[in-house]
Amino acid sequence: MRIVLYLLVTGISAVVTFALAIVIWKLSTRYRLYPKIRERDVHTRPTPRLGGVAMFLGMVVAFAVASQLGDFSIVFTEPGKVLGLFGAALIIVLIGVADDLWDLDWLTKLAGQVIAAGILAWQGVQVSTLPIGGQTIVSPYVSLIITVFAIVLVMNAINFIDGLDGLVAGVALIANGVFFIYTYLLQLQAQTEYFNLASLTTAVLIGACIGFLPLNFHPAKLFMGDAGALLTGLLMAASAILVTGQVDSGFVARPDQFTASLVPAFIPILLPFAVLVVPLLDFGLAITRRLRAGKSPFSADRKHLHHRLLDMGHSHLHAVLIFYGWTLVVSLGCLAYMFMPWYLATLLIAVGLIILTVITLAPLSKRKALEAVAQSTGGADAAADVARYDGLDAAAADDEPSDEVDHLITDPKEARA
Repeated sequence: MRIVLYLLVTGISAVVTFALAIVIWKLSTRYRLYPKIRERDVHTRPTPRLGGVAMFLGMVVAFAVASQLGDFSIVFTEPGKVLGLFGAALIIVLIGVADDLWDLDWLTKLAGQVIAAGILAWQGVQVSTLPIGGQTIVSPYVSLIITVFAIVLVMNAINFIDGLDGLVAGVALIANGVFFIYTYLLQLQAQTEYFNLASLTTAVLIGACIGFLPLNFHPAKLFMGDAGALLTGLLMAASAILVTGQVDSGFVARPDQFTASLVPAFIPILLPFAVLVVPLLDFGLAITRRLRAGKSPFSADRKHLHHRLLDMGHSHLHAVLIFYGWTLVVSLGCLAYMFMPWYLATLLIAVGLIILTVITLAPLSKRKALEAVAQSTGGADAAADVARYDGLDAAAADDEPSDEVDHLITDPKEARA
């Protein structure tokens, strides 16, 4: 089966990433290539942040092997796109490593991201058409601007949630797993090219996440840093853009051949947002929150979604698993529209969201019960104890960040708490 070749590439990416991650972890520990522990950090021992280098090298080796497999030859018939992807990835990794070691200012990092996205778009990875009727949506220059904006947005959205051990690697693994299933179904149903750059990029990224996660899961021995988070966002954005360009617009415009619902015609647009729903939500809330406070959108604070979950009373592991759950429900629910009636897919999403909402808010119910007991007994000391350990109220009441938070850099992983 042809799927075996994708599994082979994924396995190579995973093995190489895992092996190099161990080497980088040991070298970083020996030569102390990590920042000092600060009061605001959750981890109690110095932790290297160069895991993104292992992920990048794992990707390089996996692509190199794929280029030698005859079935993948069609992917490399457009070398400009492949080279553009590698060039953009290399720039992002170099910028990320520099930031992980020396803390670059936000303007330098943003400039590097724009350059990387521009190289990728200039080599043909662009949002130029909608997969509905094959309509050209913009002129080439406007398409270039939209593509650069979309890639930079996704990179920063992924980087924003990189605040807990195993969070980005796990969310990316789930999201890209669902996205690969979509591309596979698309190849079967819409008769698109089976071996393509979008699927190959997704498979390689899945392997990199699998290989990196064992060292990154709580308690983490190695962080992916900006290099890994931005690289993950870049590859996810690139694969989504490539998929929208390869869809047979005439096919998806005739939904009767796929299902009785019109939704599949919009799947190429909806699914990338679905698999990125958590990062994009956190990114949007953070930008809105900071602008309303009169601050730079790139200033850091301790009010990201993962911080809120910890403040609500979830453990580190539970908070990460909740993020996994939200990503899985929304992305699989969106994918379900492809092979089941719309009302069943909608019901599936609704049930999943209700269950996750209950799980997410469970600590609040427990806290309210404790508060009710304290109030009923009339014990001032008990009420004070409850309030003292009520991290969410404390965080919510803290309208202005403390001096310590003011010193945080853009990345929320620097504010692990």
